[in-house]
Amino acid sequence: MNFKKLALSIAALTVALSLAACTSTGGTKSSSSNNSDELQTSVSKDTTIIFWHAMTGAQQAQLEKMTAAFEKANPKIHVTLQNQSSYADLQAKLTSTMQSPKDLPTITQAYPGWLYNASQNDMLVDQGPFLKNSKIGITGDDAIQPALLEGAKFGDMQAGIPFNKSTEALFYNADMLKQYDVKVPTTMDELKEAAKTIYEKSNHEVVGAGFDALNNYYAIGMRDEGSKFDSKTDFTSKASKNVVSYYVDGVKDGYFRTAGSDKYLSGPFANQKVAMFIGTIAGESFVAQDAKFEYGVSPRPSKFNIQQGTDIYMFANADKNQQTAAYLYEKFLVSTKEQVEWAIASGYMPVTTAGLKDKGYTDSKKSKVPAILAATSKKLFTNPIEKNSDAAYTQLTATMQEILSSPNGNIDDMLKKGQTELEGAWKQ
Repeated sequence: MNFKKLALSIAALTVALSLAACTSTGGTKSSSSNNSDELQTSVSKDTTIIFWHAMTGAQQAQLEKMTAAFEKANPKIHVTLQNQSSYADLQAKLTSTMQSPKDLPTITQAYPGWLYNASQNDMLVDQGPFLKNSKIGITGDDAIQPALLEGAKFGDMQAGIPFNKSTEALFYNADMLKQYDVKVPTTMDELKEAAKTIYEKSNHEVVGAGFDALNNYYAIGMRDEGSKFDSKTDFTSKASKNVVSYYVDGVKDGYFRTAGSDKYLSGPFANQKVAMFIGTIAGESFVAQDAKFEYGVSPRPSKFNIQQGTDIYMFANADKNQQTAAYLYEKFLVSTKEQVEWAIASGYMPVTTAGLKDKGYTDSKKSKVPAILAATSKKLFTNPIEKNSDAAYTQLTATMQEILSSPNGNIDDMLKKGQTELEGAWKQ
């Protein structure tokens, strides 16, 4: 299987992500009138809930296994899994069905940016009261990483519960780094120098490095510069120019490259045309499958890292029994025990703090990611979610592609053009 096939199943990682999971800048309506005193904490009669998802292959099989285990432990709750084929199809169906809210499922996988309008129109349930409830809340070893919870909030409302989450890491050809006497880079400056060395020592036959998701590259770079990507971002600022120029200079001089028509750099990486690349940890299985050499995985060589992947959101059309049943199902899915098994089977990261440190996970022989995941996720962040942030993040990828395809162009002129493009996306 070629890594390019991952595009259909995780396209939204580079498009919506990252909206990658995002937080609101405030002012979002809370759709649920629930509070801790009003919560129903158990389900006493047969209740069916519907879950829209986009998991396929091994990920779908594991989700089905987890669901069966939950239903066995909770015989009065019946979960109907409805696969929507892909993230793109799921987003499209959610968008069209929100015109008739009664036809929405009980819960759905989604990136928060997809549900911005729903959050503004009282269509989502605030799950915060469930999480904090003294009887059925989530505490102790099952506590979810705070940064991931933050990414599923609209203002003060905890609309989503993190489920299949990922972040970025550095994949490198260990044999090649040894051949050219290059150490695994731990900073962006070291990445640049390592890439240059490999490019020069290989007589320009091997490109040193590249980044899969250009919007993630920019957003993380800006965060390292002490800024962020939102509707107030000045694409022509000094910080922005520093971030863009770092990549442009590398492409111009040959030691960096973009994925281009390959979609993902794992293809050129497998063919030993690029020595290192930064991409989602969820793609490691494809790297392992295609690489005919010893590869390694290390923390992303940046101060910050982005969290991406979807959360589970609950719609307000669900009755009290369905809401409680859905929450109990979500609680089961994100428990440390289930998350460790989910992470090993799917390639995603455990959403609980304890899961990151669980020996069953960190000592896994199936993947090289667990050993470095805690280090690469120390400073996770989310992009602010606001009106048209989905469109703007998509445009950011296109703008970066345009600039990097013309590395000899005037950088200031290209930044000005990019500013105009992004302003248009935010204001559409």
